[in-house]
Amino acid sequence: QVQLVESGGGLVQAGGSLRLSCAASGRTFSTGGMGWFRQAPGKERDFVAAITWSGGTPYVTDSVKGRFTISRDNAKNTVYLQMDSLNREDTAVYYCAATTSRGVIVSGIYRRDPDRYDSWGQGTQVTVSS
Repeated sequence: QVQLVESGGGLVQAGGSLRLSCAASGRTFSTGGMGWFRQAPGKERDFVAAITWSGGTPYVTDSVKGRFTISRDNAKNTVYLQMDSLNREDTAVYYCAATTSRGVIVSGIYRRDPDRYDSWGQGTQVTVSS
């Protein structure tokens, strides 16, 4: 099992930036990849971005492409989500997730499915004000 702890959320004005971090501990050697999801009040948990643990191949959903960047630092067992040009529609709780399967991350269908991930963080709130 991998334990995940997110940080970096907060309140930001529209147009601003935040960088979320997700620190992994435990059986990190078994990690195939990690992802970020977000959930706004009354809505489902939606895929935002994912990255393979080895190789660091990134994927982001279309709605944030060009604004959000996912990266990882294997030495620190940490994944980052750099969020720029934030708007009110980005307001949500952001969750970090890990999967033991690299195949989940490289699949355009599976990486978007929360049920394909094995471990989750507690979430961090991002609020964008106008």
